[in-house]
Amino acid sequence: MMEILNYPFMRLALIAAVFTGLTAPAIGTYLVQRRLALLGDGIGHVALTGVALGILTGITPLVTAVVVAALGAIVIELLRTYGRTSGDVALAMLFYGGIAGGVLLINLAGGSANTLNMYLFGSIATVSVFDLWVVGILGVIVLALAIGLAPQLFAVCQDEEHAKVSGVPVRFYGILIAVLAAVTITVAMRTVGLLLVSALMVVPVATAQQLTRSFRTTFAAAMLLGLFAAVAGVVASYEIDTQPGPTIVIIALAAFALTAPLGGLVRSYRQRHRARSEAMLGEM
Repeated sequence: MMEILNYPFMRLALIAAVFTGLTAPAIGTYLVQRRLALLGDGIGHVALTGVALGILTGITPLVTAVVVAALGAIVIELLRTYGRTSGDVALAMLFYGGIAGGVLLINLAGGSANTLNMYLFGSIATVSVFDLWVVGILGVIVLALAIGLAPQLFAVCQDEEHAKVSGVPVRFYGILIAVLAAVTITVAMRTVGLLLVSALMVVPVATAQQLTRSFRTTFAAAMLLGLFAAVAGVVASYEIDTQPGPTIVIIALAAFALTAPLGGLVRSYRQRHRARSEAMLGEM
């Protein structure tokens, strides 16, 4: 492990992995709660168009990806809320339009689909100091909002109608969650890749839910699991010479596979304990 730190590009990649591992599950917890687990995939495809636009125009792809992904997230949230298009159909249009737009623009830029490979699956060797500054600033903003606005965001995710009656601006927070998801995806595209970042937003949350009961503990556990998967995946990808994105996702899935049986035992114990408690109360 110490040998890895001798390489500047690995130090940058590990720091980027820390931000990725924390932000992706933090926003993913809200998406899972809203039953929008696939939203990350749709926004990831739109971000691909942003990357290609940056390559075409000569602007840093990370910057254009943030802008285009945020706009796409707002559109999908508005379509889902106000339009007649159902959520899954709107997501499908994002899937197809995003990938088609990305490939088309990269072709116009004189490149090939291989040019997008580092953004699709992650590339630890291409993380620059500028990229790290952008990732760090965006990551801090996402975490600050995800944690600081947790009561409001949870209220919107748990029950929109109740939140609306309580005076919570549901539409604003709904759009905010979508935009934060878009920013998180662009933060993670250098390490995990646009096609796989949604997995890091969902799998740690699903793993945490196996063992936790409250939203707060699920939120914290998912962030810890995401951090472990991201850092371990970057290290493993260096050691075995693989792309970081697939490696990170496989580690996250392995954690879920190991935790799922234990989660079944925990739930079974809780049910038996609840039954005994109810029986004791009934006898009293």
